[in-house]
Amino acid sequence: MTRIKAIISYDGTQFAGYQVQPGKRTVQLEIEKVLAKMHKGAEMKITASGRTDARVHATGQTIHFDTSLVIPSDSYMKALNVQLPRDIRVLQLEEVADDFHARFDAVGKRYRYIWDCREVQSPFRRHYAVETNGMKPNVTAMNDAARAIVGQHDFSCFCAANTSVVDKVRTVSGLDFKWHHDELHMTITGDGFLYNMVRIIAGTLWEVGMGKRDSGSIAETIASQDRNQAGKTAPAHGLYLEEVFYNKN
Repeated sequence: MTRIKAIISYDGTQFAGYQVQPGKRTVQLEIEKVLAKMHKGAEMKITASGRTDARVHATGQTIHFDTSLVIPSDSYMKALNVQLPRDIRVLQLEEVADDFHARFDAVGKRYRYIWDCREVQSPFRRHYAVETNGMKPNVTAMNDAARAIVGQHDFSCFCAANTSVVDKVRTVSGLDFKWHHDELHMTITGDGFLYNMVRIIAGTLWEVGMGKRDSGSIAETIASQDRNQAGKTAPAHGLYLEEVFYNKN
């Protein structure tokens, strides 16, 4: 058996999320169905760096799986892409060491969140950026607030209340907001993220940008470790898993 590492991209609009769920269309299910067909009906399992929720997109998700097929990497990638639905694509594929693990070997991730601040949103962006109906936030205030989030903290306030994770300490190494024409992009990089953490941060800092929350209040919000002290969870369709990082060695 050979272990394969692949970087995949998917449009989350028509998916119930990444992970297999009974009776629902998921990214994992679609890829495993194609792999099973390539392996003459044998059950195939893939492992990702982490799950994404319904309607969340990925431009750089990482997966691994084991295969008995002896095919050059470029041919393997083409065979997958020919059979996968059009809203999933394999961008890179390579053979790796048998002990590589897409989830446990990941040392960091980068996410992007997008708001569309035009007066009238193009219908072609409705699934890929959150409509603000022309509202444009104070980005300077949002970047000021972001400084309190960068660093190692207990991020309980930015975690969905129904999570089973006990240790909520994470390190955010980068967080900023930039205009891309009429779209505002938030990029955030860290060693790991709690359930809904990125979307709650996005929702909270959007409130800062709209003047509903003071930029200097974020450190106090973090110290509270109370989900009720943070803002609303931003909509799923504005979120993209952009890249997963691994040690070169």
